[in-house]
Amino acid sequence: MTSNSSSVGFGAQIRQSPYFDATLRWGAKGFSVYNHMYIPRSFGDPVENFWNLVERAILCDVAAERQVEITGPDAAAFVQLLTPRNLSKCKVGQCKYVLLTSQEGGIINDPVLLRLGENHFWLSLADSDGLLWAKGVAAYAGMNVDIREPDVSPLQLQGPRSLDIMKALFGDDIETLKYYWLIETELDGIPLVVSRTGWSSERGYEIYLRDHRMGDRLWEIIMAAGEPFGLKPGHTSTIRRIEGAMLSYHADMDIDANPFELGLDRLVDLEMEAPFIGKDALKAIKARGVSRLFVGFEIDGPPLAGPNDKHWPLTAKDETVGHITSAVYSPRLEKNIALGLVDISHSTKGAELTTACEAGERKATVVEKPFYDPKKKLASA
Repeated sequence: MTSNSSSVGFGAQIRQSPYFDATLRWGAKGFSVYNHMYIPRSFGDPVENFWNLVERAILCDVAAERQVEITGPDAAAFVQLLTPRNLSKCKVGQCKYVLLTSQEGGIINDPVLLRLGENHFWLSLADSDGLLWAKGVAAYAGMNVDIREPDVSPLQLQGPRSLDIMKALFGDDIETLKYYWLIETELDGIPLVVSRTGWSSERGYEIYLRDHRMGDRLWEIIMAAGEPFGLKPGHTSTIRRIEGAMLSYHADMDIDANPFELGLDRLVDLEMEAPFIGKDALKAIKARGVSRLFVGFEIDGPPLAGPNDKHWPLTAKDETVGHITSAVYSPRLEKNIALGLVDISHSTKGAELTTACEAGERKATVVEKPFYDPKKKLASA
């Protein structure tokens, strides 16, 4: 929904989450569509949502992060086939940020992998049809696997007070849950998986509901437990995710982008013996080098009115050399910050380019990223 819309039409062809009615009761004012599902994108002022996140905590309906469940005797080998990240040391109960790559080395999705058992995995998807990709690969892989979309709908509880709220819900033992690990548990009879993950660059948890009929009750239980700690309903913060230089699929990367130009080399192991889709292509890309890089920018001038809703061209001496993928004004940093892909010859720190945004032409200077908490101490503390 755009800011000048007078109404929102909810059609049966787009799925509603188990928390949909609860988010409307708690003030959701705008929705987007993500993985063919409505996702709340506004509870009012996005700046207030940002401060709620970084100072206290917010609860977000991210059920649109659909799961691809992979089970069967060959599940571990099949999951490795999908990703260039070496999973040989991934233990049961561990989570990993991974890439799904195409045969050309492009990025099909960048999910969080959850390993629930020796041969039981979830891929918590970004906004692209990872389920169809996995099923297509399985049809020709000759492996004994079962692939389905389970009845699983995550919430994100994010922010510095998230641990206090989790203790109120689950007891003090929840503090022992390590960054990027998970547990299977329940809350008031509601079956859950809880992981120390989230898309916020802040400390946080994802709470995966395993029975959609209990969504409304789960939302209300968490909000009640969080009230003493200042918990507010919210949505994933564009401001905070750009501060943390977190990539957003379709905005910052797509199937035409490769891991090396995005600075995601750590997620690619070209030396492991296990095969994976795109291995030969990624070897060739690494050997010849990349022509563009994903970098940070500061954009001069008055605060941007809001995040960009399309890519902004980057020029040097009237020649197009790249584009801004994500841009926003950070009230904490008191500057306009952005992410973008630019020709490698213009990617060095301090390079000055020109971008054309809705407010006109502005200077865009290449700077270090992430813009805040570069070592992610807040999220991993």
